[in-house]
Amino acid sequence: MAWFLLLCAGLAEIFFALSLKYNQSFTRLWPSLMTIVFGAASFYLLMLSIRTLPLGTAYAVWTGIGAVGVAVIGIVLFKESAEILRLCSIVLVVVGLVGLKLTHIE
Repeated sequence: MAWFLLLCAGLAEIFFALSLKYNQSFTRLWPSLMTIVFGAASFYLLMLSIRTLPLGTAYAVWTGIGAVGVAVIGIVLFKESAEILRLCSIVLVVVGLVGLKLTHIE
């Protein structure tokens, strides 16, 4: 269950970061509310997951999910660079996340 909560926390982190793009320094109501809601949800779910997962593992996975998700969304939605070195770097982060999951013994 803790891993599922952590995955949800990471997904909320992606939406939190994405909403930052649209809230224009908290001058737009709905994107600003989304920023607050998703940010709070992300932290809350992370907090729940670290009740049973090691803090370092959970934090690394949480930030990794957010970083990879936002990087991929940036490439797809905002036409950010998709050069091979960038894509390989994203893959390396994913490999690290999988490694953290595989080495965790419950």
